[in-house]
Amino acid sequence: MNMRRRPPEKPNGAPKWMVTFADLVTLVLVFFILLFSMSQIDQLKFKTMIESFKDKPIMEFYPSIIPADEPSSLPKPIKKEEDGQGSLDKLLNEVQASLKEYGLEEVATATRTERGVVLVLQEQILFDTAKATVVEEAYPFLKQLGKMLAGKPNIVKIEGHTDNRPIKNDQFPSNWELSSARSSSVIRFLVENENLDPSRFIAVGYGSTRPVVPNDSEENFQKNRRVEVIISDPKYDDNDAESTMK
Repeated sequence: MNMRRRPPEKPNGAPKWMVTFADLVTLVLVFFILLFSMSQIDQLKFKTMIESFKDKPIMEFYPSIIPADEPSSLPKPIKKEEDGQGSLDKLLNEVQASLKEYGLEEVATATRTERGVVLVLQEQILFDTAKATVVEEAYPFLKQLGKMLAGKPNIVKIEGHTDNRPIKNDQFPSNWELSSARSSSVIRFLVENENLDPSRFIAVGYGSTRPVVPNDSEENFQKNRRVEVIISDPKYDDNDAESTMK
């Protein structure tokens, strides 16, 4: 006679898989609690950290991006570009006042351009016709100009220009030589009389290639026979150097 087996008794309590599931849920809950706790910034600690960075230079080159509560003893960065602009504007006023003082306003001009301060002196202020020796009458003005330049680090470019009438003698075979000699004479006078650094100066002779007016009258001939003194804007010098290197 076959005896029936009793079915296995079901264990009491929850299934075993629920224990593992409960552990997993607990771990996930702990993970999110940790994330939440780390997202809460301690205001006191954060403020303390910010205070520690106040007025501290970054890599010793730039000032701190966080302003100090009190003035710092650290040197303030020099705004080279702005200071240079202001210095040239002041120099322009000084040069214009000097032209007025010596009564040269009709034969000389001083203007501000992107190149810097441009002082244009007609031939009769500085030289006799077809000569490159600075006349004595120009000494007082040039000495005063030299004193103005002594306090400035700017590069000074001096350009000689002539009219288009040819010149040919033993000293100057052409207007190229005459214009170059005149710019060099002005530089030599400034450097020697005011003890200026000669490395700051550039002499250029353009001959008759850059007239400001047509060479069609005696008056215009005089305007084209000139020397230009350019006290260079440092920004213009930088751009010019970069374009030369390309």
